[in-house]
Amino acid sequence: MQNPQVSMDDEARTELLCYLVVAQLIARARTGEWLRTDHLVESTRMWLARNAADASWEDRVRLGALSERIALDFAGQPRFVDAATLSKLFTDGWRLDYRSPIVRGIYAACGNELRAP
Repeated sequence: MQNPQVSMDDEARTELLCYLVVAQLIARARTGEWLRTDHLVESTRMWLARNAADASWEDRVRLGALSERIALDFAGQPRFVDAATLSKLFTDGWRLDYRSPIVRGIYAACGNELRAP
């Protein structure tokens, strides 16, 4: 029996945003470009499905736009230019490894952005 989908709370929004920021950074490291819209939509759908969550289209659009803006803040740092290194921020099943100080830093930046007026 599948878990029913639940609406996202602030913590889930922050986790999704963090996931999208890391995806943006990986795309930038691999291609020199941010995620294409179709890849951003697919990444969002994958995260929502894996976490049995649901998000309004407004949340999806807002978080997608924020992900690029936040990723831009990190993109200039040397540790965020290598796709292989960035891929290590994930555990099995493409879940972010929150034991990583890098992931926790990105998560904190996402939370701060979502709490900003």
